Amino acid sequence: MIRRMTASHEQEYVLGTHDDELVRLGFQHRVWSEQAYSIWERAGFAPGQSLLDLGCGPGFAAFDLAQIVGQTGRIIAVDASARFIGHLKVQQAARGVQNIDARVLDAHQVDLPPNSIDGAYMRWVLCFVSDPAAVVANVARALRPGGVLAVQDYHNYKAITLGPRSDVFDRTIAVVEQAWRLRGGDPDVVGRLPAIVERCGLRVRELRPILRVARPGSLLWHWPTTFFRNFLPTLVQMGLLTATDREAFESEWAARSADRNTFFCTPPVYDLIAVKS
Repeated sequence: MIRRMTASHEQEYVLGTHDDELVRLGFQHRVWSEQAYSIWERAGFAPGQSLLDLGCGPGFAAFDLAQIVGQTGRIIAVDASARFIGHLKVQQAARGVQNIDARVLDAHQVDLPPNSIDGAYMRWVLCFVSDPAAVVANVARALRPGGVLAVQDYHNYKAITLGPRSDVFDRTIAVVEQAWRLRGGDPDVVGRLPAIVERCGLRVRELRPILRVARPGSLLWHWPTTFFRNFLPTLVQMGLLTATDREAFESEWAARSADRNTFFCTPPVYDLIAVKS
């Protein structure tokens, strides 16, 4: 996933905010929902709480969190994309969900009252912002003492791989990482997070890796398939990938998708749970 949280310019969303990307994000949430629910449970998210879903996108996680906190709780759902927040609000009205407060706001500009929320959730947000320390500091101020920050993000992104190895695949992933860093992101951000959260008055309670393996035809296999379909054209437009390289990658991926003896290793995602003193 490549999506930069900056000012409210839609073009800053590298994959866009068009219908195909909205569908992809919904599929992505479904594929990673077990991991999301797991960290929410371990973070202690519960009925009656006020939680921040920062970088909420079209709101797929926000609606799940709204069910967890119930009508006595509240979800503050924040995203820089007006289109995504608009989609969330339409769905909110259609479902009759009243405990989500959806806001169009850049991640760096979140300024909630001090000690006003019980917890915060960020999935694949800090790796795309230009100043993750500033984002964490703002969230930490808003947490009540004992409040919990739950983060799911990348470290050592380049560990993503195919088995058996593929030169074409590895070269394309290197270009993806290059594009990511050119936009101010850091696909190894979790390596810096323990020190960042400590400086913000939080204590790391848990840090654990998630490394998943997909076989062709599985739901998890289709996760990178949708990513490459949406993002490779952008890499070509950026001048980082030639049309010939794109064709070579797509040919390789199609061949691997039909090979029952291959597998795909996801980039390492880390769960980080930190508590405010």
